[in-house]
Amino acid sequence: MFSHVFLGTNDFDTALRFYRPLMDALGIAARFCDASRPWAAWQSQPDPRPLLVLGHPYDRRPHEPGNGHMLALLADTRERVDQAYAVALAHGGRCEGPPGLRPHYHAHYYGCYFRDPAGNKLSVVCHRPPEA
Repeated sequence: MFSHVFLGTNDFDTALRFYRPLMDALGIAARFCDASRPWAAWQSQPDPRPLLVLGHPYDRRPHEPGNGHMLALLADTRERVDQAYAVALAHGGRCEGPPGLRPHYHAHYYGCYFRDPAGNKLSVVCHRPPEA
């Protein structure tokens, strides 16, 4: 369905210090990083798409986070949700909802919510039941 998602930032270095450990915590591989542009991307496995791309807005105007926009990243276990949340907060993220069940979505929806240093809202979600 998606080719890529682009998240804007005004401070690429700060954003990179946030997203590198977050993507590592989720086991998502880096695809490229070009600080001269600046932009970076991470890719899904085993397919090369979709990509999560991070960088300065193309039109060179300042990035402004919106209300109502949210990117939800998929985690394969609840433990990865917990780990991603801890990493996000340790690297400048701001809590928008700690990890936990959200049964009003479905019985196994386990997720967390936070904002990156640029104000973009993200979620990390596991849709699987707990591992035995």
